[in-house]
Amino acid sequence: MRCASPGFLFVSAMPESPSRRFVHTRSIRVRAYARDDGLWDLEAELTDVKEKGFALAVGVRKAGEPVHAMRLNLTIDTDLNVVDASARSDWVPYPGHCDAFGDAYRQLVGLNLGRGFRHAVNQRLGGTQGCTHLTELAAVLPTAAIQAFAGEVYRPRDQAHEPDAADHAADDKRPFQLDRCRALRVDGPAVAQFYPRWYTGAATVTEGQGK
Repeated sequence: MRCASPGFLFVSAMPESPSRRFVHTRSIRVRAYARDDGLWDLEAELTDVKEKGFALAVGVRKAGEPVHAMRLNLTIDTDLNVVDASARSDWVPYPGHCDAFGDAYRQLVGLNLGRGFRHAVNQRLGGTQGCTHLTELAAVLPTAAIQAFAGEVYRPRDQAHEPDAADHAADDKRPFQLDRCRALRVDGPAVAQFYPRWYTGAATVTEGQGK
């Protein structure tokens, strides 16, 4: 901060970074497996761990012991349809209660990860209908599935060049990722460079400029 007065200019020193104390770790991990029958398994895990003893209604959870350790498993097909689902809670704040309704997540069967999945999950399992943390965990699965499929189900395509004739039919379908984030908007420079076939032109985007 600068403070002006007649004949003087004062410049205050930058404040020091505050000291910090490590308190808590939340970890989310998703593993994807391609099955021999053509389906895919997604295994999502969430853990919460305190760095010191933590008092719960049922007693003290020791430092390093999970407050939450939960798993949500989905089986999907290559169209992102959920064909099987299950949930399990190994560490919870209220044993016998938090871990008593994993079968509720069978309601995910029949949903599609690419079409309104998060909204449907909240409708079926939000609030008192499910577990806050398992329902939050479900929200990371659409993009995790897309990343798992990349190079396996979805072949990478650099469309800065014209495809070979043999590949033309496969390339008639617009890449899934276009218009799903700011970087890959179809009127933006990244699409113009890497996917010119699908570039719509018109907009000029300046690096770092807000929308």
